[in-house]
Amino acid sequence: MSALADPLPTKTKLLYGFGSIAYGIKDSGFATFLLFYYNQVVGMRADLVSLAIALALFVDAFIDPLIGQWTDRTRTQIGRRHPWLYASAIPICVSWLLLWHPPQASEMMQFFYLLSLAIMVRISLSLNEVPGLALLPELTKDYDDRTSILRYRFLFGWGGGLTMMALAYAVFLAPTDAYPNGLLNPEGYSTYAIIGAFIMAFAVLIAARSTHTRIVKAYRETKHLPAASESLMHIFATFRFRPFMLLMLAGTFAFANQGLVFALTPYLLTHIWLFEQTQLFIYAISIFAGVILTFLLINGISRRFGKSKTAAVLTLVSMVLSTLPYWLRMIGMFPSPGSPVLLPLILVFIIFATAAAVGVMICTMSMMADVTDAYEYETKKKSEGVFSSGMWFMQKAVGGLGILFAGIIISIIQLPDKAPPGSVDIVVVDNLALIFASMTVIIGLIGAWAYTLFPLSQQDHIERIAKLASAQGVVKTR
Repeated sequence: MSALADPLPTKTKLLYGFGSIAYGIKDSGFATFLLFYYNQVVGMRADLVSLAIALALFVDAFIDPLIGQWTDRTRTQIGRRHPWLYASAIPICVSWLLLWHPPQASEMMQFFYLLSLAIMVRISLSLNEVPGLALLPELTKDYDDRTSILRYRFLFGWGGGLTMMALAYAVFLAPTDAYPNGLLNPEGYSTYAIIGAFIMAFAVLIAARSTHTRIVKAYRETKHLPAASESLMHIFATFRFRPFMLLMLAGTFAFANQGLVFALTPYLLTHIWLFEQTQLFIYAISIFAGVILTFLLINGISRRFGKSKTAAVLTLVSMVLSTLPYWLRMIGMFPSPGSPVLLPLILVFIIFATAAAVGVMICTMSMMADVTDAYEYETKKKSEGVFSSGMWFMQKAVGGLGILFAGIIISIIQLPDKAPPGSVDIVVVDNLALIFASMTVIIGLIGAWAYTLFPLSQQDHIERIAKLASAQGVVKTR
């Protein structure tokens, strides 16, 4: 009996998901603190910091497919992915430490230091996340179990990032006599980096070790391992696989909406709803509540309705809940800033909108694993790493597109720089709400429609896996 015949044990799911803490800490640090640290603490111009971060994202996105191809072509006694998973721990730890300890130098030298270290951090995480996601179709061939596994990855990824953010605000960057504004304390960032680096390395090693035995056993049971893509042209041919292209189309709009919502949220909460610091902290906690809700519900929903239909419906749910407060505000049917019911009501919308959005991402990643099986069946090539890199490329590039859309919106409405909440002309605030809601609806509708085009069903998957298992001389399906 194959090691992949049964669903993955819950303990292994937990430990495999635990590895995504590293990616969560990185994402939280880049999104929340990196720009502020290099601009306000180190003293670099904000535009140079933003340029370095953007260039690092661009380089990383194009490196990912190569990493995916290299992992597909790896042949060792412990399989194809685990050498990369183990080897990534030290680069992740070292690059994260160095990123938050820049040298005293000229501004241009610091620019190139930031650019180099941001690239190193991103590539180090890609050395883990690309083979880590590619491991999913190798961990189980069970159609529904893949969704169940991924919910642990998202739970720990979001939880790790939000926990480090909360620790930074409450402990590492707390006000002191020397630094009444704790966000300006360089020692706080040093502590944040040191603790984060070791947690990240520990997390990825635990995740790799937890899947080691199962993968090695399955790898050795496979009598014939199909060839992998061997050139850049093969990579491009892999990306042209129709189910993958349709999944990328749907994911592009889903992740673009995510990037748009997250980039504009600080503006929406402070200038439209006039939230204060304590309310913003409560907002951050509510995001994680939405992630937990998804963790509890997504597997049952996906199992009942199928992955593509679930993703399409949840895309619409997220779109409606994200924008409904703004549509109601425009017609005078939503509580005004200062109302005692505003915060709890907004949090309800945020929690359920976040839950739906995260559910879409889980289904999308799970469908990617089904795509790899379909591609292997049709081409006799194993390209899990290449497909995994394509998903990460899409997520990173489109996340940046969402941020770009947000910047364009802010420019169009002519929001003043450093404007205190409550000081902005009401016309500008109204335009912010209208354009945000309109763009979110347009992107969401296209994304929901795109998910309905995904051609791979559960029954198709079961039949393909049975035929693949028969061809390889092992039984790999339920």
